[in-house]
Amino acid sequence: MNAEYFDKNQSASVDLFLFMGQSNMAGRGIVTTEHGQGAPALISGAGYEYRAVSSPDRLHPISEPFGRFENRKGGIDDGDMKTGSMATAFANAYYEKTGIPIVGVSASKGGSRIDSWQPGGDFLNDTIARLNSARNFLTANHYFIRHQFMLWCQGESDGDISKSGEQYRREFECMLNAMLKAGIEKCFLIRIGHYNGSGTQDYSEIMAVQDTIAQTNKNVVMVSRLFAKMQERGLMKDDFHYFQEAYNIVGQEAGENAAGYIMSI
Repeated sequence: MNAEYFDKNQSASVDLFLFMGQSNMAGRGIVTTEHGQGAPALISGAGYEYRAVSSPDRLHPISEPFGRFENRKGGIDDGDMKTGSMATAFANAYYEKTGIPIVGVSASKGGSRIDSWQPGGDFLNDTIARLNSARNFLTANHYFIRHQFMLWCQGESDGDISKSGEQYRREFECMLNAMLKAGIEKCFLIRIGHYNGSGTQDYSEIMAVQDTIAQTNKNVVMVSRLFAKMQERGLMKDDFHYFQEAYNIVGQEAGENAAGYIMSI
């Protein structure tokens, strides 16, 4: 579809996704001479962004940087830090398997720890408000919402303070329970990768507990562990973040696995 935005009077089935977490969900991807791969072109009709903050009366075809206009003072505000995310790659891969477009809602904040995503806090309140706004818009304009999901990638900031895996699990599940009550059906989890700096940070405990959460919580489905491979592949641009190619790889795998899960139920 070549229009600037999706015709709000067009009847369609969609799957609604919240893109939640910290900076590697928000997207810090860049392109350099050595790492020249940009974000993929969006397959026509594969995905749309609902901009709950900046443009709540229409859908826009997903573009990068995804969510760059979605800053709310007193809520989720990532400033102008977004440069390129996994959203386009995820939407393409999901659509290629399911034939169903996604409607993506940006709800991610760089540097945020899991304790800032607890019920009653500014970030979760804003996320739920964005979810409600998206649902209301889609319903009012005759879209059929097949599923409502969250895609989560977060935990580096908890590794930075050596948070225990058990404490992370408790806080994650408290957050997740609030999102389930808000109408989310499943959390698709993207496990964090390794620290790439000269400090003493070690993310292995957070990575391990994310594996455990996916294995033991029926409401969580692991869809990618590939960020852990990017350090050895030379695709980390700094201590914490990745070149755009890495976000494309992770987004594609996550989209394929999320789609595979949906098609299996």
